[in-house]
Amino acid sequence: MSQTFEIDDDLRPEYDFTQLPVVARGQGRKRATLTVQLEPDVAAIFPDSSAVNEGLRLLMRLIQKSPSEQSAKSIFTSKET
Repeated sequence: MSQTFEIDDDLRPEYDFTQLPVVARGQGRKRATLTVQLEPDVAAIFPDSSAVNEGLRLLMRLIQKSPSEQSAKSIFTSKET
C-alpha cells in the first residue's frame, strides 16, 4: 500500500539544499574508521581486518614484553635506506 503525503512547503524554489553535506548525529552515527593500504605480500597473509588487528595486537604484546633500547614507535617509523 503506497501512501502519499502532501507537504506544505513554504521555501522558495531558488533555495537549493541538495549540495549540503549530511552530518550524522546521535546514536545511529557511524564510528570513525581508519583505512590502511597493505602491500600485496602482506595482504596475502591476512584474509581480513580482524586477522590484521589480531596480528598487530600480538606484535604489540611481544614488543612490550621484550626489553629493548629502541621504542616500538622508533622501530616502525625508521626509514630503510
